Formats: sequence, structure tokens, C-alpha cells
Amino acid sequence: MGTHAVVTGGGSGIGLAIARALLGAGHAVTIMGRNQARLDEALAALPGARAIACDVTDPADVERAFADAVAAAGPVAILVNNAGAAPSAPFGKTSLADWRQTIDVNLMGAVHAIQQVLDPMRELPSGRIINIASTAALKGYAYVSAYAAAKHALLGLTRSLALELSSLNLTINAICPGFADTDIIRDSVARIVAKTGRTEAEAMAAFTSANPQKRLIDPEEVAATVLWLVSDAARSVTGQAIAIAGGEVM
Repeated sequence: MGTHAVVTGGGSGIGLAIARALLGAGHAVTIMGRNQARLDEALAALPGARAIACDVTDPADVERAFADAVAAAGPVAILVNNAGAAPSAPFGKTSLADWRQTIDVNLMGAVHAIQQVLDPMRELPSGRIINIASTAALKGYAYVSAYAAAKHALLGLTRSLALELSSLNLTINAICPGFADTDIIRDSVARIVAKTGRTEAEAMAAFTSANPQKRLIDPEEVAATVLWLVSDAARSVTGQAIAIAGGEVM
């Protein structure tokens, strides 16, 4: 398709893998994230891509960032909402500030980005919006109630918008990965080892045990699914929650 794609949270992990795949498929790619240093580092692996620092929880900052992106690379035909945060705490120890921040990043960040692209996207030959949700959008997990609630809401947004936009050549879908092989998981494993004295293998099992295949999801698996969803072959696929989780959810 060779159109302009924006990936929020594109500086590392799944977002970086998605940006790399889209770039390799011939799309103009803009990555966004809060950490400018991380974005600059990511650009080394994304020759020809652009990076714009942006806080997706701030509507004015999102408006500014998307205006800059469009000015540099044209209208956005592909939006991948990947920015997210997953703080972990028992429900009783999750503050209202933590609830608001988690919902602001995981749900409202996607809302703010979609608001910037939707009207211009209606005028394009085709458009694709992909929300990177989680298996937490499809089931519950202990100690991440705010995150699970936000991802459930993101999936509801996806399904509702898919119906609202069904008369257009525009699709919106959610990808729901299980625990993926990213720095977030590696850091979590390190914290478990430090706090509990468990071995690295024992700590990693806390994440791989949920997957019937007993492994972490490769970010490239998510990126490959994005490439399919943005292709013409997936033009009839909309409103879907596509789980990449080794059979954890069915």
C-alpha cells in the first residue's frame, strides 16, 4: 500500500517490531513515544523512519504530534495504537491516581490518536486502525485490575467503532498478545528474582505458564499480524480481537 503509518509506543518492544515490519513493507513510518532518547535509539534500527516525541495522555500534545507527522509524511492511513502501561498492585493498593494514569495511557491515548486521524482517513482510499490490546482484554488477571479494565474498554471501543465505520473502506481491529518477549517482561523477571530469591527460570515461569505452548510471544508475531491486517486481503476483517497467545484464550 505504501502509505503513512503511525505507531505509538514505537520506541521499543512490540511497537518497534511493528514499525520495522511496516517500514520493510514499504510504508512511510512515524513512531511516537514519550522518551526522546529511546525514540532516537530506535531510529537506528528504522532507516528512513521519523520519530516524534508525544505524550498520548495529553490531547493537545497528540494534536501537535500528528500535525507534525502529517506535515512531514502526508495523511495517516495506518494507525497502530501500541502505547501502554501495565502497573501491578493488589486492587486495594491501586490508588485512584494509578487508575487514572492506566486508563489515560491504555484507553484515552488510543482515543486521542483516533480523534486526530479519523476524519482525514475517511477521505482516503482505505484506512486501518489497529489497537494493540492484550489477553487482558479477554480475561482477568490478578493484580492488574486497572490494566485489565482499560484493555477491556479498548476492545469495546474497537468493536463499537468497527460498526460505526462499517460503510467506509476503513477497518479497526484489536490484537491481543499474551506475555511477550520484551524489556517489560525481562525487567519484571529481574524484580521477581530480586524480591523473592527465585531463580530466573522460576520467575520466567510465572509468565510462560499461562501460555499452553509454554513460551513468550515473539514481538515479530504481532508485527506479522499487523502486516496482514493492513493488507487488502484483510479488508473484510474488522471489529475483531485477534489473540496471539499460544491458546491461552480461545
